[in-house]
Amino acid sequence: MEKYKLFWGDAHSNIHTESMQDLEKWFEQAMELIDFWPIAYYPYHMKKVNGFGLEDWLDDGILKEDWKNLKRFVMQKNQEHNGEFVAFMGFEWQGDGQDGDHNIFYLDDDQVIHKTMHFKDLISVLPKGRAIAIPHHTAYKLGSRGKNWAIHDEVISPFAEIYSSHGSSECDLTDIPMNRHIHMGPRVDGGTVLDGLSRGNKFGIIASTDNHDCPAVYGQGLMACYAENLSKEAIWDAFINRRVYGVTGDRIKLLYKINDSIMGSKVKANPPYLHNVEVEGGSAIHRVELYRNNILTADYTHTGKWELLPLSEVVKFKFKVEFGWGPDLKIYPDMKKKVWQGSLETEGEIHSVEKCWTNYGQKLSNLNKNRCEFEITSYKTVQSSKWMGISPVQTQAFIFEIEAPLHSSIKLVIDNRKILIPVADILQKSHLFGFLNEAKELVEERWGIKSYYRNDPFWHAAYKVKIHRGIPEIGYKVNFNWVSEEKVKDEDFFWVKVIQRDGNTAWSSPIWIMKNI
Repeated sequence: MEKYKLFWGDAHSNIHTESMQDLEKWFEQAMELIDFWPIAYYPYHMKKVNGFGLEDWLDDGILKEDWKNLKRFVMQKNQEHNGEFVAFMGFEWQGDGQDGDHNIFYLDDDQVIHKTMHFKDLISVLPKGRAIAIPHHTAYKLGSRGKNWAIHDEVISPFAEIYSSHGSSECDLTDIPMNRHIHMGPRVDGGTVLDGLSRGNKFGIIASTDNHDCPAVYGQGLMACYAENLSKEAIWDAFINRRVYGVTGDRIKLLYKINDSIMGSKVKANPPYLHNVEVEGGSAIHRVELYRNNILTADYTHTGKWELLPLSEVVKFKFKVEFGWGPDLKIYPDMKKKVWQGSLETEGEIHSVEKCWTNYGQKLSNLNKNRCEFEITSYKTVQSSKWMGISPVQTQAFIFEIEAPLHSSIKLVIDNRKILIPVADILQKSHLFGFLNEAKELVEERWGIKSYYRNDPFWHAAYKVKIHRGIPEIGYKVNFNWVSEEKVKDEDFFWVKVIQRDGNTAWSSPIWIMKNI
């Protein structure tokens, strides 16, 4: 829509009192990755009772000092970056756990942290229209940090968080798990986002990271909003009018309208209702699903519609380049990260670069029409000491959108290693490059092993670069239209879910069709 522009944010990066000294570092990372940042200060800490850790409010003196410093920081940054970045003050509220966790954000900076125990009491003290309370990880059990949808105020809570590092709170019967924080228990029906909508509550849908170390971490959720411009007032207007949606990782561009009304709207209209869904993914779009009152009412499967179509001599496509893996920390405990230096060059034109970053230490520079340079840092962490236990990696990646001759090549230079790949090959399959020579040197130096009947000792220790299969524009763009004729009784709500082939997902905010507004 010409009136609105699309902006990205993370409304759930929690900064603790011990990290307040790193606010500048957090802010610089946020500015690299997003357009607006509602900062969720975390006013809790673990106290010991008979040696047992219990979470409780921080000391009032600490809270007051941190809040004062945060206010000064937010005011300074908004002044320095007026028109190019927006920050909001906020804090996480948990109460006694009976009503669910919420992030509180303010339009005005001169506000306070409220230490109420119940959500109804919190609602009574927040300034309506100038404060919002966003429920998150709603699908935990009611009474144990799940959302109590019986207490809802659509002005105070204009949207809810459907996905974060916890997983998906859409509903219990869904394919995206919610098992990272298993100590909080599995999700269950009652507090899910769909439960909240089914009760007649009106709220939009977002995703955000719930990350306590770094803002805007790729894969843990981001929110998008449609605003007139990048000002504090315009972004806030998008918030309170629910012109928002959420994604799991890739920044799927999603615009959903009924007739001329955008997602988040309340519409008084008569049938027919024209549903228009415009999608641009970071990879191949698999399905677009349209729900009416939480029941699938129409869908479009894009897989199989484009793969055999001929490509033009000049093709516009997207592909991801991912860096990381490498030595297992259980075997090489000192090798916790790797810094990569590189560049990408095309005979065609670079249209966009999406930063899929999971931690600090990343840089994209000297981006011009056909070339860019980068310096990124990949990490490894150990979550189990068991021999076959998981040892996850924090890879870093870019999604490049390039328009180039089909018979040209992409040139990658990574740590002085040149990789030349034809565009046609990228569009046909994925590629994986391992830095085997370096790995062999490492194994020989540490363990005195020069050879083995299979290459496991060397391949497992090798840092790797994966070039994901490229997707032409026809594969990552979809325009889906559907007409519904059925009249509403009192009111209906519709929302859209978009799924990519790689599992990345986007959820729109609903649109309500009502007899009376």
